[in-house]
Amino acid sequence: MLLNHHRLVLLNGYLVLPVDHYENFPIASIILPKHLRAPIETIYNFARSADDIADSRELPATFKQERLGFFREELQRIQSDHSPLTPLFSELALLIAQHNLPITLFFQLLDAFEQDLTIKRYENFAQLRLYCNRSANPVGRILLHLFGHAQDDNLQWSDSICTSLQIINFLQDITDDYEMGRIYLPQDEMDSFGVTEHHIKNKVFDLSWLNFMDFQINRARQYLDDGSALYDKLPGRMGIEIKTIVKSGLQVTKKLSASRGNVFAKTHKINSLDFACILFQTIFRN
Repeated sequence: MLLNHHRLVLLNGYLVLPVDHYENFPIASIILPKHLRAPIETIYNFARSADDIADSRELPATFKQERLGFFREELQRIQSDHSPLTPLFSELALLIAQHNLPITLFFQLLDAFEQDLTIKRYENFAQLRLYCNRSANPVGRILLHLFGHAQDDNLQWSDSICTSLQIINFLQDITDDYEMGRIYLPQDEMDSFGVTEHHIKNKVFDLSWLNFMDFQINRARQYLDDGSALYDKLPGRMGIEIKTIVKSGLQVTKKLSASRGNVFAKTHKINSLDFACILFQTIFRN
């Protein structure tokens, strides 16, 4: 249901939107009703633009802060019923008004992008979970508001799914994130398993790393299980879309488990064959 620079291409080959940048985002696949695809694309464009700024290796840090600061100003203009200065935010303002979307969710996403500029390590899972609350969970909540099913139980299940997918993305992209100076892993848990940054820097796959990754994978899977009731509560195509996303996330955890968490040697992304099987099973077993 989501995506963020920490990347899980859930519906590879079956997307309306290109998700090679911002992949913690609700996917506007042809499974969804047609009237929902354009709104998702507009929201995606907002997220992708901010993500490209935060993750750029060429832009100076001060420029990134200024540009994301401008994004915040544009959101504030929308919030105060003033006209935005750019076409992107003009489209977003219209969308927010038409679908009565909580603008606080967009501010939370922006908070996560800005956080990436300053916070590179996380002391414990509680801190990492707070990051997920900004970077991932708002996306699922936006989707539920678009669906018209933003009841409390649905929102909680969505948060579990989104948090899980974010964690899975962290695990897939450990080496890529490290190259950008970031580690999205709880430092206290690394310590308890005898894992250090040396493992990541030098791609050390040993028993300590294996046990550490097993713990992380199991937690991500548990979060997915905790949120799985959501797809049974949503009608028709919307339920199928969410179920496909959940099953895709589970497939990635299977790949990670099969490799014993060896993210240094192979990719664990969903391929076309994986997705075809997931889609077939999801639709026909529904």
